Amino acid sequence: MKLNIIGAGLAGCEAAWQAAERGVSVRLIEMKPEKYSPAHKYKGMAELVCSNSLRADIVTNAIGLLKEELRRMNSLIMEAAEATKVAAGGALAVDRYKFSDYITEKILSHPNIEVVNSEADGIDPDAVTVVATGPLTSDKMSEFIEQKLGCGKLHFFDAAAPIVSADSINMDIAFMASRYGKGGSDYINCPMTKEQYTEFYNALITAREAELHDFDKESQKDIKVFEGCMPVEVMARRGFETLCFGPLKPVGLPDPKTGKEAYAVVQLRRENDEGTLYNLVGFQTHLAFPEQKRVFSMIPGLESAEFVRYGVMHRNTYINSPGLLSPDYSLISSPNVFFAGQMTGVEGYIESAASGFVAGINAARRVLGDDPFIFPRETEIGAMAAYVSNGGTGDFQPMNANFGIIAPLTEKVKGGKKARYEKYAQRSLEMIDNIKNDI
Repeated sequence: MKLNIIGAGLAGCEAAWQAAERGVSVRLIEMKPEKYSPAHKYKGMAELVCSNSLRADIVTNAIGLLKEELRRMNSLIMEAAEATKVAAGGALAVDRYKFSDYITEKILSHPNIEVVNSEADGIDPDAVTVVATGPLTSDKMSEFIEQKLGCGKLHFFDAAAPIVSADSINMDIAFMASRYGKGGSDYINCPMTKEQYTEFYNALITAREAELHDFDKESQKDIKVFEGCMPVEVMARRGFETLCFGPLKPVGLPDPKTGKEAYAVVQLRRENDEGTLYNLVGFQTHLAFPEQKRVFSMIPGLESAEFVRYGVMHRNTYINSPGLLSPDYSLISSPNVFFAGQMTGVEGYIESAASGFVAGINAARRVLGDDPFIFPRETEIGAMAAYVSNGGTGDFQPMNANFGIIAPLTEKVKGGKKARYEKYAQRSLEMIDNIKNDI
């Protein structure tokens, strides 16, 4: 039996790699460069659209633990991230183009992977298939998923932050530092007085937003913004000090010129290995481009900033996975069909890759006639799969990796939250080391 994988994003590439490494012949179907989604621009596979950060990289953070689980099981995405990382304090960030190029080269050179550049509008009924078409699934494939496979779909909107050139930042005002001095001076920080913040805040909450794209207008009345990617102007409208307790939090970032913490601090994170580009951390936005230039140039240090890419907002699509998918990411009604990536309801780059990892392994096992492998809920990769298949309480919503969905500890741990998270990580990684040879 054949194995087809539709979509060469993070989830699709991870799924293809894991299946191919297990001796299965894979046909990877990707519509780029023949056709691009509204948010994708780069020709390579596994393109990072919203940010170049893969978030925290310590195992006492749930996403850091998920990364380490994947590392120990030979994830292609984690291999590429390590090979193309840039300085980002306690986070793991990558040069997005080198990251994409690394993965593209690995996929194209694998003897068990055939890449077909074509837009898919359905699936081959005679093949095991992994659908990893992403949050911007094409209209044809979306219609097939909704009607032919009987998977209802939902929409929410995702926002990407703008990028500025490093040499246009006024370093007489801005300064290099990481919060609490962790990881070296990896971020550019723009301090704001209360008066400067007030002026910026008032401009931000009254700025003109961009018009929705044509493909979004039908669902304009039912916009759902996922909390983890909330536009900065939407967050600001929740209250005057909301940003000061969020992305503009000044705590742990004293200005070396004064030795004191500012009222608010805008952080910029390195976007590429050369350090020539920086993105505004937490500044995902749906403002019109001229408004972004006007308002964000009010940030001290960015008064003459060159914006090489403005923030954009685009539609995301995911299915109502609980009751539709099994914890191996296969469709309950059609076990030869698997889903992977953000369309399953996992949210985030590494979470998407992890779902592709599980789906790719289990699709390969299906082709080989082996039983599914269900990852234990004591691991973060298994907890994410369990959440997608079972959901939580209330309406199903996208979910980042977190310790709230992992199986609880069976013993009490003294020492507070940090000690408890260390125990979660220890238990998980011991399990991963014990099972990695069985998959």
